[in-house]
Amino acid sequence: MRIEIICSDDRHPVRPYLDRWQCRHATAHEVAIVNTPAQLTGGDILFAISCSDILRPHHRSLFLQSLIIHASDLPCRRGWSPHIWAILEGETRITVSLLTADDPVDSGLIFHQESFHVTKADTLEQINAKLFEAEILLMDWAVVNINSAVPRQQAGEPTYCRRRTPDDSRLDPEQSIAAQFDILRLADSKRFPAFFDLHGHRYALALTRTGTAEDENR
Repeated sequence: MRIEIICSDDRHPVRPYLDRWQCRHATAHEVAIVNTPAQLTGGDILFAISCSDILRPHHRSLFLQSLIIHASDLPCRRGWSPHIWAILEGETRITVSLLTADDPVDSGLIFHQESFHVTKADTLEQINAKLFEAEILLMDWAVVNINSAVPRQQAGEPTYCRRRTPDDSRLDPEQSIAAQFDILRLADSKRFPAFFDLHGHRYALALTRTGTAEDENR
Protein backbone atom coordinates (compact mmCIF):
# COMPACT_ATOMS: atom_id res chain seq x y z
CA MET A 1 0.00 0.00 0.00
CA ARG A 2 1.25 3.48 -0.85
CA ILE A 3 0.50 6.07 1.84
CA GLU A 4 1.25 9.78 1.88
CA ILE A 5 0.97 12.06 4.90
CA ILE A 6 0.71 15.81 4.51
CA CYS A 7 1.75 17.90 7.51
CA SER A 8 2.27 21.58 6.78
CA ASP A 9 4.90 22.47 9.39
CA ASP A 10 7.95 20.36 10.20
CA ARG A 11 8.11 22.19 13.54
CA HIS A 12 4.66 20.99 14.53
CA PRO A 13 4.89 18.76 17.64
CA VAL A 14 3.01 15.97 15.85
CA ARG A 15 5.85 15.51 13.38
CA PRO A 16 7.98 13.15 15.56
CA TYR A 17 4.91 10.94 15.97
CA LEU A 18 4.45 10.84 12.20
CA ASP A 19 8.12 10.02 11.66
CA ARG A 20 7.85 7.10 14.08
CA TRP A 21 4.63 5.92 12.40
CA GLN A 22 6.39 6.04 9.03
CA CYS A 23 9.27 3.93 10.35
CA ARG A 24 6.92 1.42 11.99
CA HIS A 25 5.02 0.84 8.74
CA ALA A 26 7.98 1.03 6.38
CA THR A 27 8.38 -2.72 5.98
CA ALA A 28 4.74 -3.32 5.00
CA HIS A 29 3.90 -0.09 3.15
CA GLU A 30 5.47 2.71 1.18
CA VAL A 31 5.02 5.83 3.33
CA ALA A 32 6.01 9.40 2.44
CA ILE A 33 5.58 12.62 4.41
CA VAL A 34 5.20 15.93 2.55
CA ASN A 35 4.54 19.55 3.51
CA THR A 36 2.47 20.94 0.64
CA PRO A 37 -0.24 19.68 -1.74
CA ALA A 38 2.09 20.33 -4.68
CA GLN A 39 4.38 17.56 -3.37
CA LEU A 40 1.65 14.89 -3.42
CA THR A 41 2.23 12.12 -5.95
CA GLY A 42 -0.70 9.79 -5.26
CA GLY A 43 -1.37 6.37 -3.86
CA ASP A 44 -3.84 4.38 -1.79
CA ILE A 45 -4.29 6.59 1.29
CA LEU A 46 -3.64 10.25 1.99
CA PHE A 47 -3.63 11.36 5.63
CA ALA A 48 -3.94 15.10 6.27
CA ILE A 49 -2.48 15.68 9.74
CA SER A 50 -2.18 19.26 11.03
CA CYS A 51 -2.46 20.43 7.45
CA SER A 52 -3.16 24.15 7.00
CA ASP A 53 -3.75 23.84 3.23
CA ILE A 54 -7.11 23.04 1.68
CA LEU A 55 -6.97 19.82 -0.30
CA ARG A 56 -8.62 20.52 -3.65
CA PRO A 57 -10.46 17.86 -5.67
CA HIS A 58 -7.48 17.37 -8.00
CA HIS A 59 -5.27 16.62 -4.97
CA ARG A 60 -7.76 14.16 -3.54
CA SER A 61 -8.25 12.44 -6.88
CA LEU A 62 -4.67 11.19 -6.68
CA PHE A 63 -5.67 8.76 -3.90
CA LEU A 64 -8.19 6.00 -3.37
CA GLN A 65 -8.91 7.46 0.06
CA SER A 66 -8.15 11.00 1.23
CA LEU A 67 -8.58 11.21 4.99
CA ILE A 68 -8.52 13.99 7.56
CA ILE A 69 -8.10 13.64 11.31
CA HIS A 70 -10.00 16.35 13.16
CA ALA A 71 -10.04 16.84 16.95
CA SER A 72 -13.77 17.25 17.52
CA ASP A 73 -17.02 15.31 17.53
CA LEU A 74 -18.12 16.55 14.13
CA PRO A 75 -20.09 18.43 12.98
CA CYS A 76 -19.38 20.34 16.20
CA ARG A 77 -16.35 22.62 15.89
CA ARG A 78 -15.35 22.39 12.29
CA GLY A 79 -12.37 24.59 11.53
CA TRP A 80 -9.20 25.47 13.39
CA SER A 81 -7.76 24.03 16.64
CA PRO A 82 -11.10 22.60 17.80
CA HIS A 83 -9.74 20.81 20.86
CA ILE A 84 -8.07 24.00 22.13
CA TRP A 85 -11.33 25.94 21.85
CA ALA A 86 -13.15 23.06 23.54
CA ILE A 87 -10.77 23.04 26.52
CA LEU A 88 -11.00 26.82 26.84
CA GLU A 89 -14.78 26.36 27.03
CA GLY A 90 -14.41 23.87 29.88
CA GLU A 91 -14.73 20.53 28.10
CA THR A 92 -12.67 17.64 29.48
CA ARG A 93 -13.43 14.83 26.99
CA ILE A 94 -12.10 15.35 23.48
CA THR A 95 -13.28 13.28 20.52
CA VAL A 96 -11.01 12.82 17.50
CA SER A 97 -12.62 11.96 14.15
CA LEU A 98 -11.28 10.18 11.08
CA LEU A 99 -13.21 11.42 8.04
CA THR A 100 -13.03 11.77 4.30
CA ALA A 101 -11.59 14.99 2.88
CA ASP A 102 -14.44 16.81 1.20
CA ASP A 103 -15.92 20.21 0.37
CA PRO A 104 -16.67 22.22 2.37
CA VAL A 105 -13.79 21.62 4.79
CA ASP A 106 -14.47 19.15 7.64
CA SER A 107 -17.81 18.08 6.17
CA GLY A 108 -16.80 14.59 5.07
CA LEU A 109 -18.06 11.15 6.05
CA ILE A 110 -16.88 9.85 9.43
CA PHE A 111 -15.15 6.46 9.47
CA HIS A 112 -14.05 6.11 13.08
CA GLN A 113 -13.46 8.07 16.29
CA GLU A 114 -11.23 7.95 19.35
CA SER A 115 -11.45 10.05 22.50
CA PHE A 116 -9.30 11.11 25.43
CA HIS A 117 -9.71 12.88 28.76
CA VAL A 118 -8.08 16.19 29.68
CA THR A 119 -7.53 17.18 33.32
CA LYS A 120 -7.34 20.74 34.61
CA ALA A 121 -3.65 20.12 35.38
CA ASP A 122 -2.66 19.03 31.88
CA THR A 123 -0.39 21.39 29.99
CA LEU A 124 -0.16 21.49 26.19
CA GLU A 125 2.59 18.88 26.32
CA GLN A 126 0.34 16.32 28.02
CA ILE A 127 -2.67 17.27 25.89
CA ASN A 128 -0.65 16.92 22.68
CA ALA A 129 0.62 13.51 23.72
CA LYS A 130 -2.94 12.27 24.27
CA LEU A 131 -4.15 13.84 21.03
CA PHE A 132 -1.32 12.50 18.90
CA GLU A 133 -1.69 9.01 20.36
CA ALA A 134 -5.38 9.12 19.37
CA GLU A 135 -4.41 10.25 15.87
CA ILE A 136 -1.92 7.39 15.54
CA LEU A 137 -4.64 4.93 16.61
CA LEU A 138 -6.92 6.30 13.90
CA MET A 139 -4.19 6.00 11.28
CA ASP A 140 -3.53 2.41 12.32
CA TRP A 141 -7.25 1.69 12.17
CA ALA A 142 -7.50 3.14 8.67
CA VAL A 143 -4.67 1.03 7.28
CA VAL A 144 -6.43 -2.14 8.44
CA ASN A 145 -10.10 -1.23 7.91
CA ILE A 146 -10.49 1.53 5.34
CA ASN A 147 -11.30 -0.76 2.41
CA SER A 148 -14.12 -2.55 4.25
CA ALA A 149 -15.52 0.09 6.60
CA VAL A 150 -18.73 1.99 5.82
CA PRO A 151 -18.55 5.66 6.84
CA ARG A 152 -21.50 7.63 8.21
CA GLN A 153 -22.84 11.06 7.50
CA GLN A 154 -22.33 13.84 10.03
CA ALA A 155 -25.54 14.48 11.95
CA GLY A 156 -26.63 17.80 13.37
CA GLU A 157 -26.03 21.48 12.83
CA PRO A 158 -22.34 22.33 12.35
CA THR A 159 -20.47 24.86 14.45
CA TYR A 160 -17.20 26.50 13.49
CA CYS A 161 -13.91 27.55 15.11
CA ARG A 162 -11.86 30.47 13.89
CA ARG A 163 -8.14 30.19 13.32
CA ARG A 164 -6.13 31.01 16.43
CA THR A 165 -3.63 33.86 16.27
CA PRO A 166 -0.60 34.74 18.43
CA ASP A 167 -2.79 37.29 20.23
CA ASP A 168 -4.86 34.43 21.66
CA SER A 169 -1.82 33.70 23.86
CA ARG A 170 -1.80 37.21 25.34
CA LEU A 171 -1.85 37.46 29.15
CA ASP A 172 -2.96 40.40 31.29
CA PRO A 173 -0.21 41.26 33.80
CA GLU A 174 -2.86 42.73 36.12
CA GLN A 175 -4.66 39.39 36.46
CA SER A 176 -3.63 36.36 38.48
CA ILE A 177 -1.97 33.25 37.05
CA ALA A 178 -4.93 31.17 38.23
CA ALA A 179 -7.38 33.36 36.32
CA GLN A 180 -5.38 32.93 33.11
CA PHE A 181 -4.08 29.42 33.60
CA ASP A 182 -5.94 27.94 30.64
CA ILE A 183 -4.40 30.53 28.29
CA LEU A 184 -0.96 29.85 29.73
CA ARG A 185 -1.16 26.06 29.64
CA LEU A 186 -2.58 25.92 26.11
CA ALA A 187 0.02 28.22 24.52
CA ASP A 188 2.61 26.64 22.24
CA SER A 189 5.84 27.81 23.87
CA LYS A 190 7.88 27.29 20.67
CA ARG A 191 5.56 28.66 18.00
CA PHE A 192 2.98 30.83 19.81
CA PRO A 193 4.24 31.45 23.37
CA ALA A 194 2.14 33.08 26.06
CA PHE A 195 3.20 36.70 26.50
CA PHE A 196 2.36 39.97 28.16
CA ASP A 197 3.28 43.60 27.58
CA LEU A 198 4.61 45.68 30.51
CA HIS A 199 6.77 48.79 30.92
CA GLY A 200 7.11 49.18 27.18
CA HIS A 201 8.44 45.65 26.62
CA ARG A 202 7.01 42.27 25.66
CA TYR A 203 7.76 39.21 27.78
CA ALA A 204 7.21 35.58 26.74
CA LEU A 205 6.45 32.78 29.18
CA ALA A 206 6.81 29.02 28.95
CA LEU A 207 5.03 26.59 31.29
CA THR A 208 6.44 23.22 32.34
CA ARG A 209 4.77 20.80 34.71
CA THR A 210 7.49 19.43 36.97
CA GLY A 211 5.49 17.33 39.44
CA THR A 212 2.88 17.67 42.17
CA ALA A 213 2.87 20.10 45.07
CA GLU A 214 3.25 17.10 47.39
CA ASP A 215 6.46 16.11 45.57
CA GLU A 216 7.95 19.55 46.22
CA ASN A 217 7.14 19.35 49.95
CA ARG A 218 8.88 16.03 50.54
